[in-house]
Amino acid sequence: MAKRRANGEGNIRKRSDGRWEGRYTAGYDPTTGKRIIKNVLGKTQAEVKTKLAKVLEESKDLDIVRAEEYTVTTWLRTWYDLYAKPNIRLATADRYQLMIETYTIPPEDMKAYLDAANARGLLPMFYLALVSGLRKGELVALLWDDLDIENKTIFVSKQYVRNPNGELTLSRPKTETSVRRISIPQEAVDLLIQEHSKHPDNQCMFPSPATGEMYHPDSVAKLHEKILKDANLEHIPLHSLRHTFATVALQNGIDVKTVSSMLGHYDAGFTLRTYTHATRQVQNHAAETMGNFMAQVM
Repeated sequence: MAKRRANGEGNIRKRSDGRWEGRYTAGYDPTTGKRIIKNVLGKTQAEVKTKLAKVLEESKDLDIVRAEEYTVTTWLRTWYDLYAKPNIRLATADRYQLMIETYTIPPEDMKAYLDAANARGLLPMFYLALVSGLRKGELVALLWDDLDIENKTIFVSKQYVRNPNGELTLSRPKTETSVRRISIPQEAVDLLIQEHSKHPDNQCMFPSPATGEMYHPDSVAKLHEKILKDANLEHIPLHSLRHTFATVALQNGIDVKTVSSMLGHYDAGFTLRTYTHATRQVQNHAAETMGNFMAQVM
C-alpha cells in the first residue's frame, strides 16, 4: 500500500517556463480521500524553498476535514496568505487584502454597537478600539501604566500574539513604526479611568474576569461577535474596528500621514493604497469646495 503523505509534505521542481514550483499536500478530501495538492511559485529554488516552508507551517492549522465549519472569510484569508500573497505584486496583494478584510461599522450603527458594549460592561475596551485603531493583540496587551492621563495618550509597545510555535506570547511589535504613542479623546481617558477603578490593583488595562490576566485575543473577538448580535448588526470581524477608525478619520479630514502613524503602518503609502475609498471621498469634497470657490471668483 502506498505511503500516505502527511499534511504539509512537499517537493520542489523547475518548470518548463523557467520558474521554480513547490508542491505540497494541504490535506485530504473527506469524501474521496484524495490528496489536495497546492503549490507556490518563484524565480529561484531558494525563493520557493522559503515560500514552501512558510506555507507548510501555516497549513498545519487548516484542517480540511473540518471544511464545512470554515466561513467564507476564513477560506479567503487562507487563500490570500498561502497562495495569493506569495505570488502576486505588492499593489495587487494590498487590493486583494482590502477586498477581503476591509469591512466597517456604518456611522448610523456605531451608537447601537457601543450601547450593546456598554450593556455588557465592555464599553471602555471597544470604545478605545474604535477611536484608536489598535490591533487586537495590542489592545489586550495594554497596561494601566501605558495611559498618560495628562497628555491623553496611550503607549503601544507590546502585543499579545502567537509565536511561530503557536503559543501566545507577550512581545514587542515586529516593526518600529508599530511602537507608538497614540492620542485619544478625553472621553476615552475617562472611560479607562472608570475601568481601572473596578480593579485598581491589577496592572492590566483590561483584565479578563475569568483569569485576572490579559484577555486571550480570540476571547475579545468572541465578545465583539456577541456585541454585534446584541445590537442586531451584521457580522464583521473584530479587525473591522481598526478599518472603521481609519476610514472615519480620513473621511473627516485627518491627513494620511497622521492616520498612518496612529495605525502603526510602515509608511503612509500603504495607508493611502489601503484606504483609497476613504481618501477619494475627501478629494471629492476638496474638489467641490474648490469648484464653489472658483464659481464665486468667476
